[in-house]
Amino acid sequence: MKAALPLILLAALPLPLLAANANAKPEIERAAASAQANAALHTVRQIPEACTRIEGRFTGDSAAPYDMQLVRTSEQCQPRAVFLDFTKVNPSEANGWKLNEVVHIPSAACSTQQALVEVWRKPAGQQLALDGQGQNRVYLEDAKAQAAAGRLAALPAYSAKLSVQGSCR
Repeated sequence: MKAALPLILLAALPLPLLAANANAKPEIERAAASAQANAALHTVRQIPEACTRIEGRFTGDSAAPYDMQLVRTSEQCQPRAVFLDFTKVNPSEANGWKLNEVVHIPSAACSTQQALVEVWRKPAGQQLALDGQGQNRVYLEDAKAQAAAGRLAALPAYSAKLSVQGSCR
């Protein structure tokens, strides 16, 4: 019985993390998106700080009913945040991440099916100083001095997770 106790404890470890994420209240709450037809490419969410747009489409394939991809918004865009792979960072409130938004996208072809995209945000850890106009300005010489001293500020991070609820036959 003593040997089984550590296994039971290890199996129970992920449960508080799942429960913590299940109770997370999104920072942004919006109504569900309009219903999307199969193969219609649409923007799920745009994250200007990371120069990223999340695009999605219903595929009509029961094995993979929804396809989501990240698209860079512009080659000239200078990101002020990074977008990280959800499976590698495993965002949770316990790890300092905040549930930013849960986007609900219903299927037009199947009323019982919807895609859910959880967008998570991790703050940079320090508040950026704003000037008198309320803008964050980075001056080249100051940035070079900070880099030389090894004091570069961490960038905020974003991550997204896709899940599909319901099925069509």
